[in-house]
Amino acid sequence: MTPALWLYGLVLLLPTESCRILCQATSKSKDTVMSRPHGVCEGVCKDSDAPCFQSCPPKSEGSMKFACKAKKWHKVTETCHTLNAMNMFESTESAILLHDDSRRKPQTITDMLMAKCPKDLSCIIRSIQKSPQMPGNIAMVVDLLHNISTVLTREVNEEKMRSYSTMANHILNSTSISNWTFIQDRNSSCVLLQSINSFASKLFVKDHLINISHVFIHTLGTIMSRDSRGRNFTFSMRINDSGDEVTGRVLLTTEDLQKVPSPSQVISIAFPTLGAILEASLLGNMTVNGLVLSVILPKELKNISLMFEKISKAEGRKSQCVGWHSMESRWDQKACKLIQENSQQAVCRCWPNKWFSSFSILMSPDTLENPVLIYITYIGLGISICSLIICLFIEALVWSQVTKTEISYLRHLCIANIAATLLIADVWFIVASFLSGPISHYNGCVAATFFVHFFYLAVFFWMLAKALLILYGILIVFHTLPKSFLVASLFSVGYGCPLVIAVITLAVTEPGRGYLRPEACWLNWDMTKALLAFVVPALAIVVVNLITVTLVIIKTQRAAIGSSMFQEVRAIVRICKNIAILTPLLGLTWGFGIGTVIRGHSLVFHIIFSLLNALQGFFILMFGTILDPKIREALKSRVMSAKWVSRASEGANLLRADMSSNKAAPPNPVKECHSPVTKYSNL
Repeated sequence: MTPALWLYGLVLLLPTESCRILCQATSKSKDTVMSRPHGVCEGVCKDSDAPCFQSCPPKSEGSMKFACKAKKWHKVTETCHTLNAMNMFESTESAILLHDDSRRKPQTITDMLMAKCPKDLSCIIRSIQKSPQMPGNIAMVVDLLHNISTVLTREVNEEKMRSYSTMANHILNSTSISNWTFIQDRNSSCVLLQSINSFASKLFVKDHLINISHVFIHTLGTIMSRDSRGRNFTFSMRINDSGDEVTGRVLLTTEDLQKVPSPSQVISIAFPTLGAILEASLLGNMTVNGLVLSVILPKELKNISLMFEKISKAEGRKSQCVGWHSMESRWDQKACKLIQENSQQAVCRCWPNKWFSSFSILMSPDTLENPVLIYITYIGLGISICSLIICLFIEALVWSQVTKTEISYLRHLCIANIAATLLIADVWFIVASFLSGPISHYNGCVAATFFVHFFYLAVFFWMLAKALLILYGILIVFHTLPKSFLVASLFSVGYGCPLVIAVITLAVTEPGRGYLRPEACWLNWDMTKALLAFVVPALAIVVVNLITVTLVIIKTQRAAIGSSMFQEVRAIVRICKNIAILTPLLGLTWGFGIGTVIRGHSLVFHIIFSLLNALQGFFILMFGTILDPKIREALKSRVMSAKWVSRASEGANLLRADMSSNKAAPPNPVKECHSPVTKYSNL
């Protein structure tokens, strides 16, 4: 049985130094390519000139874009490529047959690859290895590797890992470093790193050591147990064309192994050129001075020691240990700590960390991980859940008193269902966040995502139902439709519509493994755009509800026209009160989700969105329940009634006590008659 793993996508890394000592391969390649203009873009130019475009070399497709910098044309991006769906496979005939089949059912290159060689993925390797390492080809291979790592969500055998590494090795070649600079998507190197980690995390290690060695990527995997002695993975790899090799070690002490279940997989990957590629493509100001080491650990192993031999061994150069933050595409200084260092090597202690998903992930295509968002999300959800429980308790307590009319019954029916569905949705969101992701808890992740999707959609559709009731009350006489018909309509809208959307989304995307995100238990964006099945209905309902609030404001304002100053002030207060009450009940705060969709990397929009919507349950309790005068009056009546019953019970007990004492010693007849009447008159 495959041991359960907590699979991290975090890269545990190396010493770094200042930007003045850039990696030799990166510096030389950048200077060579960027300073040499091409073709029609030669000559003096002005910084204000429009970009210049040039066609690609013969037998390739795409274009090259040049921009004017310091009166010279410099290449900015390049999409030149020779690889495509027709020539990527060894057998052109087979590719054409698959292409013909795709007319009936669209197939991607990944689909074709899985159809032709599902066992080892080897049928595509030769074409990739023969292809020139131009930016367009690199981008295509990165996209292919990303899609393969997403599609293959179950165990990966050694043969598949070997083929996958061979494809990655081709674009990690030191001669291709400069070309990463011109890829249109600057995030491609990060996507490659995350894809390799994701794919390797699914590797099933048997009894023997897995050792997959290529020039620019080396993978080691083994089984560890508590009884094992301290082990280490040692990598010795060539950094550049000079032939010099540096070593890197992943150290597992006996003490560390005591914390892991038995048996457990440990997988480590070393990259000699990835650090320079990350610098070249992201134009960062940190220089990698050692191998890049990626480690996939059991969840019980909280930290690990890494030893790096330095590429540049000059004295006086200060180093620091960092980890790669895959979500923010940057080196994270908090991931590792420098233990000891000399001119030859550095020893780091690193601890992988996985933040839970923030609330803003519900709308945003990007998974932005930040401690502030996490604290806001879980503190807010805790307050919201408690508030919703109180809200439902109060509704149940005063239900018979506040639902005497048909209008009030339907209104409170909507509020109760909004609170109930939001409560269940918040609970499922927390459950989904606590799962370690689709890699190790795939079925649980699918179930959690479905219920989060369904219940949050149900919240929105019940908000829509309430808005439609308000519009119906404004535009049409309310009692023209039977109460039973209205109730059935509300439940059909509130639960029927979201159920249809959630089921269709699951049925369409899950067969192709495009339902979940690779990094979290939520709807996929990159492959299938399944997230739109939540974002589009939610934002459409927000627009309808915003129109409803606008109509309520207009009607309230009309009532104040021609009135006295005092009446106008009261109308303004009434407008503000309506807005405060309707905003959380109609979900208008979710409108800030537009900011997280359009500007997914903006922390400000994520904070505002998370703060307002994680606390939505609290706002519903305050503005939908506590500030409702009818509910307060009903609560007051229930409290007074409870006190009256308590006092009446106490009076009855005293009466029984007096009667029993009277049997023993008969008192004056007049006093016997008036004493109980006096007690009840005081109540």
